[in-house]
Amino acid sequence: MNQLADLLQHSDYPVVMTGAGMSTESGLPDFRSNTGLWKNQNPAALASVEAMENNRSEFLAFYQSRIEALAGVLPNDGHHILADWEQKGFIKSIITQNVDGLHQQAGSRHVAELHGSIAALHCHSCGASADSSRYTNNETSCPVCGGFLRPNIVLFGEMLPEEAIAFAQQESTRADLFIVLGSSLSVAPASYFPVDAKQQGARLVIVNRTETDMDKEADLLVQGENIGSILKEADHHLKD
Repeated sequence: MNQLADLLQHSDYPVVMTGAGMSTESGLPDFRSNTGLWKNQNPAALASVEAMENNRSEFLAFYQSRIEALAGVLPNDGHHILADWEQKGFIKSIITQNVDGLHQQAGSRHVAELHGSIAALHCHSCGASADSSRYTNNETSCPVCGGFLRPNIVLFGEMLPEEAIAFAQQESTRADLFIVLGSSLSVAPASYFPVDAKQQGARLVIVNRTETDMDKEADLLVQGENIGSILKEADHHLKD
């Protein structure tokens, strides 16, 4: 039997954590690879509070391009399988470092977005919500107070959302199986959650194209393969 399917079938509280590698199969770039979003870029110059306040034209251009690129992107097979597994009780929740909203589009409901979502905007002054389509139409003024509309994501220099972090911490400590999909585990606090789960006795699965600092701790390690293919194979065995 497929090892991942076997682990899922013998676990009471499986939790999944996803990184940029989860969405590359939908056509989105990752961040730190040779073709990633940050190649030849300084994140602080584009995706920070300082950039938003002092370099707004480049800040806007960067996020307009990201929102426009996301408009034609759909959840991949892996997203749909995870949503189906949640519905059937094979997994309990998803912790994600991604801001693309593809898990929710696929139908996942219990999702902690550690870095927010680029699928929506909010006013930096009053907090009012707005649709991301305003950016593509160059509408950056809040319809409520006239303040600046910004993506509903965590910028460099900002605190992560307390509610999402608390949920992720809770799920990590409850998990008896913790599955990492497409994360290098190089960015805190996301890198702490598999550690927390392992310390509480959970089995750890890591599926990632490159090595991570926790590979030696993994009970199942898969490298160099598409996440969608791994999940399809596990799903096939779960249905047998």
